[in-house]
Amino acid sequence: MMKPGKAFKRLVPLFLGISLLLSACGREDLSALRPQGPVAEGQFGLIKLAISIMVGVMIVVFGIAAYVLIRFRRKPGQNEVPKQVEGSFKLEVLWTAIPLVLVLILAVPTVQKVFAFGEDYSKDKNAVKVNVTSHLFWWEFSYPDYGVTTAQDLIIPTGKKIALQLRTADVLHSFWVPSLAGKTDTNTDGTVNKAWLEASKEGVYLGKCAELCGPSHAFMEFKVKAVSDESFKKWIEAMKAPAVLPEDPAVAEVFKSQCLTCHAVGDQGGPAAPNLTGIGSRESVASILLNEGASGKPGDRKPVKDNLVEWLEDPQAVKPGNKMPAPKDLGLTDDQIEAIAQYLADYKLSY
Repeated sequence: MMKPGKAFKRLVPLFLGISLLLSACGREDLSALRPQGPVAEGQFGLIKLAISIMVGVMIVVFGIAAYVLIRFRRKPGQNEVPKQVEGSFKLEVLWTAIPLVLVLILAVPTVQKVFAFGEDYSKDKNAVKVNVTSHLFWWEFSYPDYGVTTAQDLIIPTGKKIALQLRTADVLHSFWVPSLAGKTDTNTDGTVNKAWLEASKEGVYLGKCAELCGPSHAFMEFKVKAVSDESFKKWIEAMKAPAVLPEDPAVAEVFKSQCLTCHAVGDQGGPAAPNLTGIGSRESVASILLNEGASGKPGDRKPVKDNLVEWLEDPQAVKPGNKMPAPKDLGLTDDQIEAIAQYLADYKLSY
């Protein structure tokens, strides 16, 4: 049998290695431990309650184990078999009742929070309604009360409830913004799931698909951008403005014939692919190519045009398995790709 000292020496490096490995798994801007809204704050409260109960149980159990180990350890020269004791009605009732009480302490607020956070605010006249549709591998956000549709950046006003109705256009996905709310699936059976979130202060919050959905699942990110109510109204007005097409007639013709068959800008184009209105002022291109001025490490950011060129030159290299055809396969030249990238980079919204 291995001596306790040797086992301890072997386990310590193992635990240290696991801790170091797990410390690299998280992202600073993707954490449920820094809640920025009432839904996330309530969920964080449940996390703290559960951890407090578990720590309390561990302290009691390990304390009793340590006491028994020290109090009843075999003493030098003690060779007789200890008296065998079994059965205690009081103890059995006690260790059955205590876990039940602890489960109830955790279950009651959990059930309350689950129903509260799943409440339907779609009929609330003060709430902002957003229809969320998940695609391989991007997110579509439609504001039915305003007649506006966008992609990748969910713009919301601070201090207001955002009533979400979530569905999928293809496979199962899961909407997750850990700083603002928990996960809500977009089901393939046609079910429309409902949820809500609220941002307490202005900022940009990272969201991800939390359900394995394909080869680029890890790249299926989006941003929730919380702005003032005034800025939100300006953004709505800018999104509803007539489309601004390229000034160069040749570039405009290529853009209309090759891009607007699927994408849309302003009041022109199709709904099949992400809406490109104001893409030059978004946080990212293709959800993962961070633009200058976006949140994230400085070394990860590039000018919007550079990100657009990278995406347009080879979409599959950036996000494998996506449905975007390579512009070069459609006959576009390098000069045309550069011109379209420049046009989209300059297409910014002021709000």
